[in-house]
Amino acid sequence: MPVKLVAPSLDLLPAYADALRRGWSADNVRGKAAADEELERISADPQGFVDSLDNPDSGGPPVRRVDGSLGPRLPSIRRWLWDDGFCGSIGLRWGPDGGPLPDWFPYGHIGYAVPPWRRGRGYATEGLKLLLPEARARGLDHVELTTEADNPASQRVVVKNGGRVVARESSGTLHGGAEVIRWRIDL
Repeated sequence: MPVKLVAPSLDLLPAYADALRRGWSADNVRGKAAADEELERISADPQGFVDSLDNPDSGGPPVRRVDGSLGPRLPSIRRWLWDDGFCGSIGLRWGPDGGPLPDWFPYGHIGYAVPPWRRGRGYATEGLKLLLPEARARGLDHVELTTEADNPASQRVVVKNGGRVVARESSGTLHGGAEVIRWRIDL
């Protein structure tokens, strides 16, 4: 499969924005609200938006935690899945100073999303495979991911990349209280 990970850039931004306008969002919890916010940010400052997607030094304003409080931004990078056009987004985050993720951050190291019109072609599986060496290069010895218990497609992505179940639990306010599965991939 020719899918590759590309760093977000101004020349590729129109394809990303088009996916947002078509109803897709990289934020599978907040969906359309997150897509609308990103479209506003793109409209106001396209270069600033692109620059904000790579934040390996954890700079920038605080982020809203699941409980509504504000917390420090985590170091992170985002890559776009590309195969003759935009195929999705995958992000990697890690703890401050390369340490573990803080307890207040329930999402895991990696999150990914593929637009509905590009699903079923292995893009998420290949994207995760391509991102794991980046996690290793950043000093991580494992990554954790979270999937909803009723999302077998996402679970297959993790399993095909060596993931094993760590826990099944209620997500609380995350994912509307749905049951989630926590996964670990050793690097």
